Amino acid sequence: MKESRLLSAVTALFTALAVLSGAIAVPLLCRPFYYAHIGPLGLENLTGLTREEIRQAFDQVMDYCLGLREDFAAGILPFSESGASHFADVRVLFLLDLWVLGLSLLGLIVLFVLCRKKRLRPSLLLGHGPGFWAASGLGAVFLAVGAFAATDFNRAFVVFHHLFFPGKDNWLFNWWEDPVILILPETFFRNCAILILGMLLLWCAILIVSDLWAARRRKKARQSGSSAPTCGGNCEGCSGCG
Repeated sequence: MKESRLLSAVTALFTALAVLSGAIAVPLLCRPFYYAHIGPLGLENLTGLTREEIRQAFDQVMDYCLGLREDFAAGILPFSESGASHFADVRVLFLLDLWVLGLSLLGLIVLFVLCRKKRLRPSLLLGHGPGFWAASGLGAVFLAVGAFAATDFNRAFVVFHHLFFPGKDNWLFNWWEDPVILILPETFFRNCAILILGMLLLWCAILIVSDLWAARRRKKARQSGSSAPTCGGNCEGCSGCG
């Protein structure tokens, strides 16, 4: 079976994109994660809304941001034009993440089929496959990001918005104009960040452990092959057969 460095690099890239976008997609798609915050964060007392009204407002916001509806809405909560324009920007990022997730998974499937048909496999770098290097790179970067956010989440929150919404300040909400911000407190976003980091590191750990296990199997196979008699055990008196 032939080995390919290009295949290894492309596989590592698609793997990293799938892990990153997949981790981000978890809080986007798992709405019970938000619902579980309503009581502990006291959102009913804070907003004066019932639990069902809060859920409806959140669901409509997420439906818009995930492309499930064309017009922005937030339940019974009013909103300003500036507030709606920010969620339009958020919608672009959310849909981009889902597209990256879908295309990276599709790319990995295509590479798997191609490897089977062409009898190719990714080449190893320093004895490790593309999954190991994708996970190591992602893990190192996001451990550093997580450490930065843990020391000052407020600053990290601001830096994030300046990076992903350059030149805009419509993410700075006034609660009396856009009360939707009351059902989306900073604590919820912090917990989303923790969930994303946790899922990302979990998948990185799985990929690294899997690669180390595969490397151990390769080592055992080589040792077993080197100790086998070169004549296949069909001769008499040779050094290989004893």
